[in-house]
Amino acid sequence: MEHKKTYNAKELKSPHGSLIVEGPVSPEILASYEFHRDLVAFRPPAQQHKALIEIAGLPEGRIIIARNEHMIVGYVTYLYPDPLERWSEGGMEDLIELGAIEVIPQFRGASVGKSLLTVSMMDDAMEDYIIITTEYYWHWDLKGTGLNVWEYRKIMEKMMNAGGLVWYATDDPEISSHPANCLMARIGKRVRPESVEKFDRLRFMNRFMY
Repeated sequence: MEHKKTYNAKELKSPHGSLIVEGPVSPEILASYEFHRDLVAFRPPAQQHKALIEIAGLPEGRIIIARNEHMIVGYVTYLYPDPLERWSEGGMEDLIELGAIEVIPQFRGASVGKSLLTVSMMDDAMEDYIIITTEYYWHWDLKGTGLNVWEYRKIMEKMMNAGGLVWYATDDPEISSHPANCLMARIGKRVRPESVEKFDRLRFMNRFMY
């Protein structure tokens, strides 16, 4: 499967300045920008910046960023699921995962997350993929936002809906371990029926186990 990537961008006005939301960006472009010190949700900023540059270089890897001039203040990643996760077990070339989305606290509430997802889906090539995301409450910044698990989940769902991702049921043990965790997905218009069936089988792998 050929992994096409078409660059798109939009400007977003916010109380803290104007942002450019753009991507997929190349590793070279990513490396040329500064990475905000408050992007700490997954790794220390320098390490995460390096990881994003590596993902951008993968054939299927996509990084969409929000930047204030030369400073990256938010991003979303797309790549094949982790080999240790069930979602990679089908070896599906047309299933990619929205692996991480992060926006610095200063720009939260300015629709940056929604804009990252909107720009992601402007690329027609996304119609060739099943895009999944697994939401786990232990990754959420409950302390920083002061929200409870259900309030945060509602915000995450609304943000994912902006990219066309909707809730899907699954018996995945990690997702099932807490009712706030969830699987969300977007099935592109050109995804083959066989791939949708394969995805359904991945969602329910324990169906016949008693």
